[in-house]
Amino acid sequence: MIKEIVGMLDFTTLSPANFILVLAMILFLGTLGGFIFKLLRLPQVVGYIAIGILIGQTGFHLLNSKIITTLSPISNIALSLIGFLVGAELKISVLKKYGKQFTAILLFESITPFITVAFLVGLVSYLVTHQLKSSIALGLLLGAMSSATAPAATTDVLAENRTKGPLTTTLLGIVAMDDAVALILFAIVSTIAGGLLGERTGSLLSQLLAIIYNITVSSALGALAGLLLNLLAKWIKNDNGRILAFALGIILLLTGVGLYLQLDTILSAMAMGFFIVNFAKFKTDNLFNVVDRFTPPIYVLFFVLVGAKINIWSISPFFAILAVVYVLARTFGKSIGSSFGAKITNAPDTVRKYMKWCLLSQAGVAIGLSMSAGQMFPHTVGPTIIMIITATTFIVQLIGPISVKHGVTKAGEVGLDVTEEDLIRESKVSDILAYEKKAPPLNDNATFEKVLETFSRQESLSSPVCSSDNKLVGIITIDNLKEALLLGDVAEGLLAYDLMNPSEVTCKPDCSLLDVKEMFRTNNVDTIPIVGDDGTFVGIIEQRSIEKYFHRKVLELHEKLSSLEKTTLQPAQG
Repeated sequence: MIKEIVGMLDFTTLSPANFILVLAMILFLGTLGGFIFKLLRLPQVVGYIAIGILIGQTGFHLLNSKIITTLSPISNIALSLIGFLVGAELKISVLKKYGKQFTAILLFESITPFITVAFLVGLVSYLVTHQLKSSIALGLLLGAMSSATAPAATTDVLAENRTKGPLTTTLLGIVAMDDAVALILFAIVSTIAGGLLGERTGSLLSQLLAIIYNITVSSALGALAGLLLNLLAKWIKNDNGRILAFALGIILLLTGVGLYLQLDTILSAMAMGFFIVNFAKFKTDNLFNVVDRFTPPIYVLFFVLVGAKINIWSISPFFAILAVVYVLARTFGKSIGSSFGAKITNAPDTVRKYMKWCLLSQAGVAIGLSMSAGQMFPHTVGPTIIMIITATTFIVQLIGPISVKHGVTKAGEVGLDVTEEDLIRESKVSDILAYEKKAPPLNDNATFEKVLETFSRQESLSSPVCSSDNKLVGIITIDNLKEALLLGDVAEGLLAYDLMNPSEVTCKPDCSLLDVKEMFRTNNVDTIPIVGDDGTFVGIIEQRSIEKYFHRKVLELHEKLSSLEKTTLQPAQG
């Protein structure tokens, strides 16, 4: 059966039907894998990659190399979208606030793993092969690649867990910038490695100039794209749907031009997002939110393809040993470097303690540099580097997202990136009951004097009426009292049952606040009684109660963010 499916999905003829079936399979199975892993309390991105491994080169080969190559533009689009959204987090105000912290952590978390990987991998390689020059070259090249951190898996975990705080802010800045450090290190060490191995790789100056050209032109192209979107948005004004279409179109155009000119498309998209969030004349929050909602299916395709590329069966014992040493040395270097950089800049305690958990992911830049090394040194260390980076990408892409989730969870930043709309959608009536004092109901045979006394002691403009067995029978509003007072002495003989109106609108504790707000609007009421499944009175909910609840929740989030940003380092105990 599997062979028949593989044959049906053969891309030799590039059949439109096969193309659509492959996309359907990837989206369906990838989403299913992400859902299952989320139920297991694991990051859904690990589920996407696991499905890719299962149906790709390691597993059933439903996605062969030809299919993966054909779908490679999806990876470029996904990385551009990630770059665009990461750029949106790089506000100038944030960079000014965390600039010193960013720089120190970036340098130490990039250079420390370079040193540890270069030394340990070179040492192990020499002990096995007894070839000093090739071992030094191998260590230096892998050390440069170890500096890069993949933003894709990291940002996916942050978005899934709605994180916000100093760790999240610093992490986004680091993963956006350490690729540039890896490129510069690679340019330097590839020249050294070329001398050791007797292969020409071009002068150091020419490689550094090429990197400067790439960074400069990529950034300028992204800023130009941001300027274009800004002009279009001013012309379109409040048509969010059309602005979204233009934004996606410009991102795709930027990606295509970048690939054609062999530029860094992630950096270009990041520069576009940076320009818009800092210099655009229109409100940008909604634009980034809408683009973010467009990304989930693209991310599923991207990460399934990442897993499908991996072939763990082609790894020999020597490569496996070097891969393990590389992962351990890189992890140690990232941990020590990030912690030291945070400590010397007096960064918040959460950054110092938990940043080390969030820098393990590795993918695009490291793989790209390994391919460059393969082309530069095809007869010496090139094939070894490609195998090691491929194997370690498999390891860290599975471990990395889990580590990121652990770090942001321990830092207390999960669930802090929410809006009022998110709170309304996720909250229930029972959440407000936990905050509000339960309003005492009136008995249906309460006298008019008792009703007046109850209203005089409460802030609410209405009061529920219950029977002797606490079943809701109606509600008395302030308008009912006004009408009764017009009756004069006759009102003194009335009971609560005579004054009340039947409760035609009620809700239950598990009812969502979104539904309750709609009930307020459609029924034109200010108060809605809350009842249990058997009609027993539970409480009341008012529009102002909802407003007070959200105001309180927003204040709590701000207070928690403020507390996270404080440095809480304690003096050492003697």
